Amino acid sequence: MPEITVTHIAIVIGTLIAGIIVGWFARGNRAASEKMAINEGWQEQLEAQRGEHGRLLDQNKSLMEQNSQYQASNKDAKMRASELSDALKEAFERRDALQRQLKDIRGNLETAVSERDQLREQTTQQDLEKEVAERDARIDKLSVELKNWQDRLPPLIERYQQRNAEAEELEQQLAAAHERIEALEQMVGSEQTRVEPVDPDALGDTMDASNDPIEEEQQDEIAHNDHDIEDQPGRDDLQLIKGVGPAIEKTLNEMGISRFDQIAQMSEYDIDRVAHRLKGFRSRIYREDWIGQARDLHDQKVNSR
Repeated sequence: MPEITVTHIAIVIGTLIAGIIVGWFARGNRAASEKMAINEGWQEQLEAQRGEHGRLLDQNKSLMEQNSQYQASNKDAKMRASELSDALKEAFERRDALQRQLKDIRGNLETAVSERDQLREQTTQQDLEKEVAERDARIDKLSVELKNWQDRLPPLIERYQQRNAEAEELEQQLAAAHERIEALEQMVGSEQTRVEPVDPDALGDTMDASNDPIEEEQQDEIAHNDHDIEDQPGRDDLQLIKGVGPAIEKTLNEMGISRFDQIAQMSEYDIDRVAHRLKGFRSRIYREDWIGQARDLHDQKVNSR
């Protein structure tokens, strides 16, 4: 049996120490690699969560804008339905009045014919001819009036039928808008968000001098700057709208708004754009009902044509 010396023991101990050191370094490298892999995985998860969060924010913003637009469309549809209901009611009343007048005319015509027949039997030939001529003239006059009323009645009936069809179409559009709004509200609710309706009275009105009278020099300058705008065809006098003065009209013209129908068809986005340009006039647009005034003025303009 060979003798174990100190050298052999030292060699064994050195080998063990070297193995331990090599194993330690290998373990450290493996731990560092695992740590880097874990960090990269966490970074990827964080980036994915951030992207998903941004997508949800954009989708929520889009849903809020769509809901606001549908609320404005719903409001306009209700106003148009109310106007059509009033027009239909007025048409019904006029039809009833025309029918009563037509009935009275027919009664007068029958009375005149009866009186003419009685006069033919009671009067002499000379008086009879005179009376018959007068009665004939009266009958002719009543016949002309009856024909005039008969000519006027079909257009009114046709107009009533058109208004009735428009009202039914608006009711269908309103029902579709209600269904779309309910669907949007359910979609918004599924994203754990809440869309509150805009209260026009709760909005601020920080400026009230944009509609004040301006000085003569400013008026000359505005008239000079608006010379090209006034030459545009189809331009309306926006100052006929209550609350719109020379300065506001100039601002609206600069924004490309120069007709009543453009204001009557303004959406929530257009109102926000105008209110941002006029700095605080959003509540005045609702309070003074610019859209309703513009619609009435546009209808008057169309009827006058």
